[in-house]
Amino acid sequence: MDFPLLTSSVILLPALGALLTLFLRSVSSIRWTALITTTLTFVLSVGLFLGYDPSVSTAVTPQLADVSSSWFPESLDIKYFVGIDGLSLMLVMLTTLLGPTVVLSSWTYIAEKQKGYYALLLLLQTGITGVFTSFDLFLFYIFFELTLIPMYFIIGIWGGTDRIYAAVKFVIYTLVGSLLMLVGILYLGFEAGAAVNNGVFTTDWYKLLEYNVPLAQQGWLFAIFTFSFAIKVPLFPLHTWLPDAHVQAPTGGSVVLAGVLLKMGTYGLLRFCLPLFPNAAQDGALLIAILAVIGIIYGALVARVQEDAKGLVAYSSVSHLGFVVLGLFAFTPEALQGAVIQMVNHGLSTGALFLLLGMLYERRHTRMMEDYGGLAGSVPVLSTLMVFSVLASAGLPGLNGFVGEFMILLGSFKSTVLDTPGLVVLATIGVILAAVYLLHMVYRTFFGELTIEANAEMADVNGREFLLMAPLVVLMLVLGFFPNPFLRQTKPTTDFLLDKIESKKAAAIEQAESREKTARVPVAPPEAEEVTVDVGALSIDR
Repeated sequence: MDFPLLTSSVILLPALGALLTLFLRSVSSIRWTALITTTLTFVLSVGLFLGYDPSVSTAVTPQLADVSSSWFPESLDIKYFVGIDGLSLMLVMLTTLLGPTVVLSSWTYIAEKQKGYYALLLLLQTGITGVFTSFDLFLFYIFFELTLIPMYFIIGIWGGTDRIYAAVKFVIYTLVGSLLMLVGILYLGFEAGAAVNNGVFTTDWYKLLEYNVPLAQQGWLFAIFTFSFAIKVPLFPLHTWLPDAHVQAPTGGSVVLAGVLLKMGTYGLLRFCLPLFPNAAQDGALLIAILAVIGIIYGALVARVQEDAKGLVAYSSVSHLGFVVLGLFAFTPEALQGAVIQMVNHGLSTGALFLLLGMLYERRHTRMMEDYGGLAGSVPVLSTLMVFSVLASAGLPGLNGFVGEFMILLGSFKSTVLDTPGLVVLATIGVILAAVYLLHMVYRTFFGELTIEANAEMADVNGREFLLMAPLVVLMLVLGFFPNPFLRQTKPTTDFLLDKIESKKAAAIEQAESREKTARVPVAPPEAEEVTVDVGALSIDR
């Protein structure tokens, strides 16, 4: 099996499917093309998962890497460099799994302009997969920006009544952050190229890891990279675009947004900010952790008072991803692994919640919880799936959400970088609040008195809807009871990143001390030269 070709196939196949849909005319053929393309992409990604060997050292190169010749002149070391390691593997699998799921969820939901919708959906999958597999920082930036275009149109064309406002807000927020990141990439590329790449500008991730960024530059570089990724997470107080985008987006857009698009932010923090700027990252860890915990509590409290069910789940993402950011900046093996697995867990459980709310919206065309109530008797299967997904999202032991949150809290409590157990206590309160607002939503929507006659006649889930929910339910159980097979895949990469962070941190400090000593050495004044004058050679005019 040609693994490098397989990696590129998983990235580019959806884009080819998007191109093919543009030449199709019938709605049926467009839908089936999108479904077959995304399903085939998922099958190929399973090959990546089965072929990945976590024992292979990531210190040399990512496994299943594909490096082509440079796209640019020899004076610029920018190339197509993609690969799979323990961090990218799990997120690629999540992306390709949600591909056919989103297509099936849109089967009857999207009633107009299907060609454009499915083409954009497939192009979006290419962009997201490219982000998670890029080991060239400039290539990462291209894929990062590529995701903006299809998501803007998906929200702006097929969204709700305020879709234009939500789409424009989403683009402005993300674009401002990513343009600042581009400045950092250019500066870092020139500096690293001069230091470790024979003077040639480079954005190769592994070559950038060889470069010890001076302490004086780490602060502002870390700030602009973190700002860009914090918008994408989104980290409090940069979260205000997310509820609007979630509420206005169609079901498929909300699932992609919550499931994988937000993970581009947490992935960027772990892949780039922590190992490239380790000293600044640890200096700012407490501030970032405080913002993360504020987001956990704030997101939970605001979710509790929502009347719109999609708005509630949107604010729950602000809260849940606060746990991921907290785990990243704890700098312990347990917290880091917990953060990685929690990225996947959040994508599964929150994606499932948006899918189920989309099914309700398709039947009743309302997102307000007051318009429901007592549905458990008329739609028992849908109600069971909702209760199951809510318990997984709330972190019930035995389901996937518990594993990630427990590891994050445990690792954060042991963290010597944060060294603030009070933050962990406050974050734990966020777990309790999650159960409060999620169970409140379930009670108002599915239990209580059946007061609206239309709800009594609501149809339960059909075969297509059950099919798209089944893989998510199974994975929530598997990750809850048997997380070790997945943790074994991520451990070598997280260990490598932690080792690299510590070694680069020490090297930067040693480098700074060496420069300081050099600056302190007094410079001796030049010795005066003896001048001998031959008096006899002088002539004096009188």
